[in-house]
Amino acid sequence: MRIQETPNSSELVTYAPFTLFPTPVPKAVFLQALAVQTHYNTLVDKISQDTDFLEEALSSTIAVDDFTARLFKLHQQILKEGRSQSIVLGLNRSDYMLDQRDDGSSSLKQIEINTFAASFGGLSSRTPDVHRHVLKVAGRLEESQNILDNNPAAGLARAVAKAWELYGSERHDHICNFDPLWLEIVGLSCEWCEKWCTWLSMCFRNIPTKRKRFDDVCKTGSLDQDKRLFVDGQEVAVVYFRNGYMPQNYISEQTWDARLLMERSLAVKCPDISTHLAGTKKVQQVLTRPGVLEKFFPDQPQVVEQIRATFAGLYTLDMGPEGDKTVTMALEEPDRYVLKPQREGGGNNIYGSEICQVLQGVKGSTERMAYILMDKIHPAPVQNYLLRRDAPLQLNNCLSELGVFGTYVRQGKDMVMNECVGHLLRTKSSEHSDGGVAAGVAVLDNPLLI
Repeated sequence: MRIQETPNSSELVTYAPFTLFPTPVPKAVFLQALAVQTHYNTLVDKISQDTDFLEEALSSTIAVDDFTARLFKLHQQILKEGRSQSIVLGLNRSDYMLDQRDDGSSSLKQIEINTFAASFGGLSSRTPDVHRHVLKVAGRLEESQNILDNNPAAGLARAVAKAWELYGSERHDHICNFDPLWLEIVGLSCEWCEKWCTWLSMCFRNIPTKRKRFDDVCKTGSLDQDKRLFVDGQEVAVVYFRNGYMPQNYISEQTWDARLLMERSLAVKCPDISTHLAGTKKVQQVLTRPGVLEKFFPDQPQVVEQIRATFAGLYTLDMGPEGDKTVTMALEEPDRYVLKPQREGGGNNIYGSEICQVLQGVKGSTERMAYILMDKIHPAPVQNYLLRRDAPLQLNNCLSELGVFGTYVRQGKDMVMNECVGHLLRTKSSEHSDGGVAAGVAVLDNPLLI
């Protein structure tokens, strides 16, 4: 990883932080998380196509949250003009923690689903060999053999390649001299992202890839009369957004113009604007309401049951009696809940006494509708060593978060691909309430199934 204090120097790097030993995870809940992933892929895709549901679910949020409102306005503009591309590519990651029950067992509870920039597919493909080696050196050979193979990078790349291939097939129907070797994938990147284009190129060496910023697209991006996207004069088949999920990613109107240009284009977007909105916190909360899952899976009660079993308690803060009740609950027992704004990227959640401070200021105002409230999940702590640059090596009480990667590709009404492609385990010291690997709090880990 690049050292964060010196973002402009490519020479100053360090290892990605990791746990010294793998963390025990109950096999039953791990398999449960893998099994439900394809259903979550289907759910996200169905939501992205349901314009009425998105509008109803986000109506209160867009009234008070400027960033979500701007994204929704972009979504409406694309709907008005008509979607240019029937191919949809989804690279998702559903994140969970294990909630400890009174009897000592654990239940799987979803924290969130990431439909935008679901990261660490590359690094989590490398960590199994690290822990196999450590366990062998420690004389724990049997445990080293139980470290699971894990290669989400290949699965993610496979889905991108499928979208690229389908785009080429569609273009070939209309352009006789189509050359797939020159249809590029452009990754919209930030300074700190993984080498996404690198692992894609490694898996599929005949696919040219480029990393560009929004500013680059502003300067050299254009659409032709068929809405084909060109950047630096070359046609783009797939746009993967590694950046663009936080307000600070849009530094000017030109940045928004670049996002609109790409959304309007024939290129396959990952995610497109509708799928971006499907992954918002407010949509996650609305999905827990009675009857909502049944709307998306009308004749599949077992699927509804599998998904609903992973839901933690989620509560609205909309104006009215239901939202008033939520405010009262949170103020009376703030340690039981997490207050979540409509933001991604880690480090945004609010805990404990800070919940009271925030809600006391907005409880009578529509500003409270920018948040949702969630039951706090209580995983059982385990002891481990966290290895990170310039930090002392000491035994910590740790909490872990399990992520499951899912991919899907849809062409028109046909689901061409729908897969669970791997997992990610991140572990942090129990003294930290929030924050991921990029924020310098969590480290990479592997599950050791028990």
